[in-house]
Amino acid sequence: MPMSHIPQKAEKFEIQAYKVPGDLKSLTMSHVAFSGSPRKHPTDPGRVILVADPFSTNTFYLEFKKGDISYAEMLPSIANPDGETITIYRIWVKKGCLGVRCTPFVVEDTMRVSGEEP
Repeated sequence: MPMSHIPQKAEKFEIQAYKVPGDLKSLTMSHVAFSGSPRKHPTDPGRVILVADPFSTNTFYLEFKKGDISYAEMLPSIANPDGETITIYRIWVKKGCLGVRCTPFVVEDTMRVSGEEP
């Protein structure tokens, strides 16, 4: 089997801050801020995935086009109880752009979850 077909560990996506906006008030008028840990999109290099709370058991992620992000700023890192840290960013996305929110969940029959039998 050629080496190119062996699965590889996905690395986190490092994002660079664009130039600091001159007027934060004008940025808030034309953009919306989202915070989380950025990751490379698995199939589209023109998109960014932002994991809202990477250490949470109940998390979601957001997906945006790179071109829709005008500014990114580094926030304080978060750590889990084992001492592993993840850098958090606040990204500013242009208003009116399309984003995708994905919330993973376990598929289960709600009757069985509540303890009742069908």
